[in-house]
Amino acid sequence: MLHILHQIARTGIKSEPAPTPAEEMVVVARLQKAILRTLGRALTIRHVDAGSCNGCELEIQALTNPYYNLEGIGIRFVASPRHADMLLVTGPVSKHMAIALKRTYDATPEPKLVVAVGDCGCTGGIFGQSYASLGGVASVIPVDVAIPGCPPPPRALLQGILAAISAHAPPVAAQADRPAVEPTLLSPDAPDTP
Repeated sequence: MLHILHQIARTGIKSEPAPTPAEEMVVVARLQKAILRTLGRALTIRHVDAGSCNGCELEIQALTNPYYNLEGIGIRFVASPRHADMLLVTGPVSKHMAIALKRTYDATPEPKLVVAVGDCGCTGGIFGQSYASLGGVASVIPVDVAIPGCPPPPRALLQGILAAISAHAPPVAAQADRPAVEPTLLSPDAPDTP
């Protein structure tokens, strides 16, 4: 035993360097900084299903698992639009949900952000406009960011939330010279926003 301790003392601790964080975790860290810079507190999101097939809801639910850990970075889903900073709307707006979506939008306090999720939320998707569907979310309420994809992966959802927050963030001293860019559409393989 004494021989082993002597050998450990001679060679020291040999270990490999810590792994670099995954690309998704870099996005998550940037999102947390942007939320705190913009709101100074946690971001609260009200999810509204305006008539979707639940594909986007599965990806939104994946954001709450331990890998993405939204609660840990200061993003919470709330049950009431009166407590929400952002509306995350999925699906084409059915005629029966149009009034409920408008009321939810009106009940959300200013400054409110609206993110349309999925191809159906952006343009109406395969449903389009018909006797039962009004098309995309923008046909009923104003949209800040649209995240296409059928369904968009959790990383694209994080990038869309970051784009919405960044568009409404107060300018940082170093960024004051740059013109503000309002994001309107994210592609599923878009690079991270600055």
